[in-house]
Amino acid sequence: MLALTKKTGYALVAMTHLARQGGLTSAREVARWVGAPMALLMNVLKQLAAEGFVESVRGARGGYRLARPLEQINLADVVEAMEGPVRLAECMTAPGEHHECTGERMARCPIHDPVHRVQRKLNDFLKKVTLADIVEPVT
Repeated sequence: MLALTKKTGYALVAMTHLARQGGLTSAREVARWVGAPMALLMNVLKQLAAEGFVESVRGARGGYRLARPLEQINLADVVEAMEGPVRLAECMTAPGEHHECTGERMARCPIHDPVHRVQRKLNDFLKKVTLADIVEPVT
């Protein structure tokens, strides 16, 4: 089963909350709304800021806000920023062995092409889904 980590889930929910707030929102408010521990949410927001999805404003009236329009933030970019490239399968190895997925190994792999086709389709789909689609789902 393909599942996102909690960290990625928190990132998506936090950005959705920031989008709905429309302005600066404190990290404490976001953590409370998301239901995440403050320390974890701060790490998520820091990572999102480093990737250019959100920006932080310091000071007494500071907080976080989205750094880009909703339509310019797609799920593929968020998932990759939080987890690295989406991969459906690692090369199969026997327990205790470590093999790189080389061209020769891929040529013999019976599922290489189908898995990579599915992976490309999944990535293409995730690139089409924007934060705007999540914030204001089409009915």
